[in-house]
Order: sequence, then structure tokens, then C-alpha cells
Amino acid sequence: MTNNDILRRIRFIFDFNDTNMIEIFGLGGLPVTREQVIAWLKKDTDQAFQKCSDSQLAMFLNGFIVHRRGNKEGARPEPEQQITNNIIFRKLKIALDLQAEDILEILELADIHLSKHELSALFRKPGHKHYRECKDSVLHGFLNGAQIIYSREAESDTDE
Repeated sequence: MTNNDILRRIRFIFDFNDTNMIEIFGLGGLPVTREQVIAWLKKDTDQAFQKCSDSQLAMFLNGFIVHRRGNKEGARPEPEQQITNNIIFRKLKIALDLQAEDILEILELADIHLSKHELSALFRKPGHKHYRECKDSVLHGFLNGAQIIYSREAESDTDE
């Protein structure tokens, strides 16, 4: 998955508009314009498409954490210059305040079956002997499962 795919999926899952996206980037320390956001969200084949860099996605995900969980005391974390699926997955886990059981449940919705040990290996530091690289299929499955869960929540909020 590309960085732009991740942005598009998060926007869709949580039903963010352009203003929400601009605000979230700002919370992560990256002031952006509506035009920049629109260019990042375009399809890869569109002439106005612009590639979202690793550091830009990292700042968006940092902002997403603040948006969902509130601002943390102390200095703002430095955005990663290179981002991997493992880092993206970890930041989403933090933003959504998920425990291992929650993540496994979300993955099950997408027909991905991992043990707790396999899952914890995805969140270890790269040098650790039990570290495991997060494949695109796992991240994609997590986003698919999250879409099911969070679209249900949005529907139940509108029913009240």
C-alpha cells in the first residue's frame, strides 16, 4: 500500500472532510492547504496527483493520534523520515486505543488470523529477535476490518 492509499482509506473509514484532514495534519505539526490534501487524495492516474512522503504521512498519523486521544504533555514526537507498515500499524493502534484482543477481532473481520504472539511481533523494534515485518495484506486487512467496525459506530451514532 502506498502512503496515499493509507490517507484515502483513513479519510473514508472515519468520514473525514478536507477541513478535518487539514486539521489533523496541523495537529501533527504540518500546516497544509486544501489543494495539497486534494492532490494527495487523488488517484495515482490523475494528473494532479502528488505523492505523500513518508514524513508527511508520519505527521498525519501523529496528528491522528492527537485528534483521537488528545494532546500529550511534553514535546511533540519527531516524525519518522522513513515509514513502514509496522510503524503505520502501531500509530493506528495508538490512535484508536486498541488492545491486542481488539486488533485480533478487527483482523478476524477481514479473515486474517494471527495469534497474539504473531501480532506482538509486528509491534516490536526492528532489531528484536522476534520482530516480524508487517505485510501489506495484514495492514490492508486491518483497515478493511476497521472500516466495518467504525462504519457501524458511525451508523449507530446517527440512529440515536
